[in-house]
Amino acid sequence: QVQLVESGGGLVQAGGSLRLSCAASGRTFDTYALGWFRPAPGKERDFVAAISWSGGTTYYADSVKGRFTISRDNAKNTVYLQMSSLKPEDTAVYYCAARKGRATVGLNYDYWGQGTQVTVSS
Repeated sequence: QVQLVESGGGLVQAGGSLRLSCAASGRTFDTYALGWFRPAPGKERDFVAAISWSGGTTYYADSVKGRFTISRDNAKNTVYLQMSSLKPEDTAVYYCAARKGRATVGLNYDYWGQGTQVTVSS
């Protein structure tokens, strides 16, 4: 069982930056791939970014590529999402998720956090 708790959300002006964190419980954190998701029109959850258990492989949605960076610190059981050049359309609740095995861009993750709100003002 893995519990995930997101933090770092808030209100920021367009063009600004935020760093989201997701702290995980459990002693096998470094065996899980991790992802970040947010709602999108017509979708309850949409892929944003993912990272492999080692941190050696990352994936990004086209809409955030070049602006967001996912990283992890296995010693701290934490995954991060550094968000830069934020746009009003990035406004959403951001969810952290974990799964055994390979990182994927789909929704087939086993554990989900409660989410953290990001609001980008124009």
